[in-house]
Amino acid sequence: MPEASRLILASASAARRSLLQSAGLVFDVVPANIDEATIRDAILDATTGAEGADIASVLATEKARLVSEMHRGALVIGADQVLALGGKIFGKAENLAEAREILTMLRGRTHELISAVALARNGTVHWQTTSFAEMTVRSFSDEFLGCYLGKMGERALQSVGCYEIEGPGVQLFEQIDGDYFTILGIPLLELLARLRHEGMVSA
Repeated sequence: MPEASRLILASASAARRSLLQSAGLVFDVVPANIDEATIRDAILDATTGAEGADIASVLATEKARLVSEMHRGALVIGADQVLALGGKIFGKAENLAEAREILTMLRGRTHELISAVALARNGTVHWQTTSFAEMTVRSFSDEFLGCYLGKMGERALQSVGCYEIEGPGVQLFEQIDGDYFTILGIPLLELLARLRHEGMVSA
């Protein structure tokens, strides 16, 4: 495949990979090797009033830029997602104890999911967009939380918020306002429109 027509997803996310495959895209997967927690903390430390959209955007663009530098000519998709609640920004939990803490904080409250996607070629990011969803978590019992984490196990560490909305995680919610693809981690419709504009998929 000529490099100019090669599409790369710079993410190890199984959900994002599945979404793009289901949409009919042909692409390679080359996860970006970046320290997301360090970048996120640096943004929060350096920028007064930094918001979740800022962090998701920076991480998505950095992933796309980095991988596009290593694979010259290819068009690279970078994506990231963060969770915001009461001025606090959450990434993925590092262990099940932290997952329990996060879900306990989310219980009975409405939080925001922010998903960003970017396109880069030859180390230059030339398109990016961000989308939002509001997620209202029901007041579940401690018993339910224990059973949920027992069923999910390490899978709870693979997504921001420690839930899979396409799986058992849907039972955590009483109301969801937002695009389904945004919740799963990528603004897919906006991305597909841009790929058509780029001539990467049929219009």
